[in-house]
Amino acid sequence: MIRIPVLRPGFLDPFPPVDSAFREPDGLLAAGGDLSPERLLDAYRHGIFPWYSQGQPILWWSPDPRTVFATDRVHVPTRLKRWLRHCDWTIHADHRFASVMRACAAPRPHQPTTWITAEMFDAYCRLHELGHAHSIEVHDGDALVGGLYGVAVGRMFFGESMFSAATNGSKVALIALCRALHQWGFPLLDAQAASPHLATLGAFEMPRNEFVAHVAKACAQPFPPINWRERWPQPAARELA
Repeated sequence: MIRIPVLRPGFLDPFPPVDSAFREPDGLLAAGGDLSPERLLDAYRHGIFPWYSQGQPILWWSPDPRTVFATDRVHVPTRLKRWLRHCDWTIHADHRFASVMRACAAPRPHQPTTWITAEMFDAYCRLHELGHAHSIEVHDGDALVGGLYGVAVGRMFFGESMFSAATNGSKVALIALCRALHQWGFPLLDAQAASPHLATLGAFEMPRNEFVAHVAKACAQPFPPINWRERWPQPAARELA
């Protein structure tokens, strides 16, 4: 049985050095603690994020390898480019953060339960109020057809979850976010774990030690925690083609 250290609530720097991280289950560092803004931001600065199910203690992860996007090299497949040229969707940021989180938490055919618990929902909404958590929203008229949310610390963005209510909804959100992040000087977007869906858009794997070193450097670069509503370039989806 793997022995996982248990965190004490209020202890703000509980994480072991990356080289001592447990390998089984891969990347699980610790259990317990809380989801206060201070603890969450400290975790992200160390390349660590919470992920757990209802009824479990809070579990803290740092997978090896880590799946990331280079924001200047997001791939738009040829078929998607053709589709985007005729798309009249619009893209916004930080207008409907709670709605995006709820959509990400909704049951899916292959995933009837969610890891976005009520505790996680409240914690990330609090981070959003403080200017650290952000949502990207894709609209077809007034309808929310796709989106994602995550956390920005300095010039590093950590993606948490995304959803599609219409074909290509999450892809449009992700591509738009990468374009904006590149414009703002964010070299990488953290996507946490690999999937075929992400690979089609250019995601690649990075060794954990390399990822954590990049995170430390990027998080130290100044970028104020603010609402992105006014800063967002607000492109039409067709401009992503």
